[in-house]
Amino acid sequence: MKKYFSVTETALCEIKKNVFAGKGVEAKKIISMVENYVSDSHHFEKNGDYVDAFGALNYAHGWIDCGVRLGIFDVKDNKLFTVR
Repeated sequence: MKKYFSVTETALCEIKKNVFAGKGVEAKKIISMVENYVSDSHHFEKNGDYVDAFGALNYAHGWIDCGVRLGIFDVKDNKLFTVR
């Protein structure tokens, strides 16, 4: 879990710094969803529910990749993101 938290939380930091101009409203909504899923994941992990913790992290990263593919975030790292 530690590895996956690191990857998703690093990707979250990167998208926060790299929002395309004019996409702030959309970016805010996606970032909020990602933060909520990461928070849920930490909660599940703390309670020993590793399946739901892993699932929530995957949803979080899915939201990140969706924003990248939709052109809301300007990132290039193909190890953290599904880039075009």
